[in-house]
Amino acid sequence: MAADIHDAQTALGDVAARTLANATKTLPMMGTITPRWLTHLLPWTPVEAGIYRVNRVKDSTSIEVDCSARDERDLPQTFVDYEEWGREYMLSAVNTVVDVHTRVSDLYSSPHNQIKEQLRLTIETIKERQESELINNKEYGLLSNVAKTQRISTRTGAPTPDDLDELLTKVWKEPGFFLAHPTTIAAFGRECTRRGVPPPTVSLFGSQFITWRGVPLIPSDKVPVKSGKSSIILLRTGEARQGVVGLFQPGLPGEQNPGLSVRFMGINHKAIASYLVSLYCSLAVLTDDALAVLENVEVGKYHEYK
Repeated sequence: MAADIHDAQTALGDVAARTLANATKTLPMMGTITPRWLTHLLPWTPVEAGIYRVNRVKDSTSIEVDCSARDERDLPQTFVDYEEWGREYMLSAVNTVVDVHTRVSDLYSSPHNQIKEQLRLTIETIKERQESELINNKEYGLLSNVAKTQRISTRTGAPTPDDLDELLTKVWKEPGFFLAHPTTIAAFGRECTRRGVPPPTVSLFGSQFITWRGVPLIPSDKVPVKSGKSSIILLRTGEARQGVVGLFQPGLPGEQNPGLSVRFMGINHKAIASYLVSLYCSLAVLTDDALAVLENVEVGKYHEYK
């Protein structure tokens, strides 16, 4: 009898109490969202009518100049010839249509608005695809636009300081940053540790990045890793530096961010509201020496330390 008294419930239990309590709810989280450092570091140039033409000099070696001596010799006569038709970059589009049932948005939008969150997560996914296209697109992506003379291969497989030094000789005019998969950056860190030269770090956007020769190594999971091998990209950025620039279309209807628009498409007879989400972008390499790549980089090489 005494045991039954002690076992009897003497206060309100947790399960029953929760029927009167409100849970604090987070916004929906999505693990595929990354910092997208590349899009932050690229300077973005607005274009007209979705077209960007890169004009280059035909033959700069034919331009004659003279350092005059103290005499009356004739000065050289010269002119700068242009390529007759420069390469034109067309903006590409990343699109999707978001459907939300009006009953859902009307009844279940507290504390978080259903339409807003559906659009936010869709836009995040579109921006992730944008970064991937900037690196991998076969027409304008970084990896597809490296000149033959700007491609080098690793000496031993793993990315060594010597390899990155050679890469810097290819983009020696104001190099901006290296771009590599996180596992590739880790592999480079291991090679530095093995040689006793741990790379210093730098703070950008409130985050820490390792550097080599003062140039930061920026991580992106969009740089492909295939069969244990990847690449390290080095680029110079900006029109003034004749580097790499991102391209976007300004002034879009329903513009949310540069090059990104959200437009309401209406409600159909099933009470489903539709929203068109579009992002227009491209990328241009203004001169060949603005971009180089270290290829055949092994990311799985480890060492035993004694």
